[in-house]
Amino acid sequence: MRHRQVDGSMDLTQLRTFLAVYRAGSITAAAGQVGLSQPTVTTQLQALERQVGRPLFERLPRGVAPTAAAHDLAARVAAPLDALESVIGDGSEAGVTAVEPPVLLGGPAELLATLVLPALAPLVADGVRLAVSTGLADDLLTDLRLGKLDLVVSTIRPRGRTVLAETLADEEFVLVAAPEVAARADLERLRANDFGGVPLVTYAPDLPIVRRYWRHVFDTRLEADPGLVVPDLRAVLAAVVAGAGVSVLPSYLCTRELASGAVEKLWDPQDAPINTVFLARRVGGPVRPHVDRVRARLLAAAREWHDCPD
Repeated sequence: MRHRQVDGSMDLTQLRTFLAVYRAGSITAAAGQVGLSQPTVTTQLQALERQVGRPLFERLPRGVAPTAAAHDLAARVAAPLDALESVIGDGSEAGVTAVEPPVLLGGPAELLATLVLPALAPLVADGVRLAVSTGLADDLLTDLRLGKLDLVVSTIRPRGRTVLAETLADEEFVLVAAPEVAARADLERLRANDFGGVPLVTYAPDLPIVRRYWRHVFDTRLEADPGLVVPDLRAVLAAVVAGAGVSVLPSYLCTRELASGAVEKLWDPQDAPINTVFLARRVGGPVRPHVDRVRARLLAAAREWHDCPD
């Protein structure tokens, strides 16, 4: 049976195919997910593009990239199609067990590498497939709303009624340096923005974590130029351990280094700055047992984390 009138004269089958391509970023991968041949998928996309009046995808050396028209269409149809899919199922023949697609998980690279993926390793060994994306929280939450991700570990609280957010844990930030740097660092001078001979190491030129620490702990506005900028907190830690300078890091990231003496806290405030990390998922998506298993595992594992990342 053919279903119409979702958006003018658009066909539900075409929209379902479009959404699979949009989420997979590949005609080949989407064809496997919807059980069609690649030529059929291409034909359906071409028909949909004629109705939309604009191209939906640009061909890349590997896969396809959605156009602005595709982003707009996905934003309008993803939630209704997911809700319908959860009601009618995936169309598998009776008695045939469908292979679950990978769970699409997004989050900050440092948190994923240090805490999240080790916690999920038993599920992978048990047959749960994962496809992981890293990036900024705002970008990942946008992909979640559009259905390009199933779950997002977010360092900002998601807004809006289309996303559900659960608290995972609180992260705490610490001011650290290697012992030889700590020995020559004068905390009172640092508090007064005098870093003479002690460079700042940070993951962004505008010093977001360090500025927040100075404001919260020292009640002063940080005015300093970084000596080293590297966009990965693990690399920041490595540089600090090697004696490049001082930095502010989430304590989960340097637990072993603090315990071994590779780095030292320069200050231990009673009220350290913290940040809450959330696990976000879409409202009204299709029933996905493996997504539910990943979510449950992360919520359980987070109870064992002392804190979380930025």
